Amino acid sequence: MLSGEERHAAETAAGMPDSFEKMKEMDIREADINALADILEIKIDSNLDSTEKKREFIRQIKNPYLYRQGEYIVKLSFADTDATLTDRLKEYIEHMAATGL
Repeated sequence: MLSGEERHAAETAAGMPDSFEKMKEMDIREADINALADILEIKIDSNLDSTEKKREFIRQIKNPYLYRQGEYIVKLSFADTDATLTDRLKEYIEHMAATGL
């Protein structure tokens, strides 16, 4: 997760929309697949520190919420919750065990 300062630096450096909020709101149905960055083409120098790796990823991907993976358009979104993926997986596994599936 990028800090506010990292987001601003990444947005400015990459010439992206004013905020990540605008990127999240982009409609996948209106996306031009040819204009989207392909995540399969992203190359990050492993010698960079963590912050620089994040900046480089954002610079290359342009919009981390809407990008291309080969011939597919990918749209990421996250639920507004404090629950972690681990919490949700644990709940799922407990539910499956309780129902005998």
